[in-house]
Order: sequence, then C-alpha cells, then structure tokens
Amino acid sequence: MIVFELVCPDRHRFEGWFASAGDFESQKANGLLSCPVCSDSSIEKLLTAKIGKPEAVPPQTPPVAPVTVQPRTLNELIEYVLLNTENVGEEFPSEARRIHYKEIPQRNIRGLATGEQTQELLEEGIAVLPLPIPPRRDWH
Repeated sequence: MIVFELVCPDRHRFEGWFASAGDFESQKANGLLSCPVCSDSSIEKLLTAKIGKPEAVPPQTPPVAPVTVQPRTLNELIEYVLLNTENVGEEFPSEARRIHYKEIPQRNIRGLATGEQTQELLEEGIAVLPLPIPPRRDWH
C-alpha cells in the first residue's frame, strides 16, 4: 500500500491510497481518479518524502485491500468509510496503537478520539484521518 498526496488544477489537495505506483499510473491513465472537491480528473501527484528506516523483514500480516473506488463527494466518502471499516467506538486510540505496533492483525477501523488523542497518535507516527462523520449509535 502506498499513499500519494494528490492535487487537481484548482489546487485541491487530497490523499490517494494505491496498491503500487503503477496502480496510480494505471488509474490515472484510465480516467478513474478525480478530485473529491470539484470532480476534476486532471490529477497530479505531489512530491513526497519518506522518512524513517525500511523494515528488514516484510510484515507477515496480509495487506489491507487497496481502495479502488474514488469517492466523488463527501457523502460518498463517508458511506465508503462506514461500509468498509469496523466501528471500535471510544477504543479507537488503543486499537489504532495495537494495530500500528503489530500487537493484533491489521484491519480497517473507525471510532472516536479527542483532538488531543488524535494529535498523540499522529506524533507516534500512526496515520489517522479525522473525518466529519457525526457519531450515531446505529452505525456498526
């Protein structure tokens, strides 16, 4: 899994998750990428730097399935997240840490975290993305 920072001609910046750099190029060539803000399909990859040391041994856990659907609106993004993640509620910070430190198998999760908890996760190098999904008890 590789994450690229992407930009459209209107300078809307967003992330895209791909199985490989070739997967990005293939989706771009086939017109499958579009800006989630304005739907423009002229997407470019921004330069990014990877900081840290590479792992000597590849992880033994299977990779999470790559995202192949590019949501075009915020509502589509929220629906995709709700359908493709497990709601761990207020246990989100501890579950995210357990996944990050390979104490449990990797899986897609969502839940609740305070601004302070989110900042702590980011400082630990744990990739989290706050989303404007209002909490509801009936989302499982």
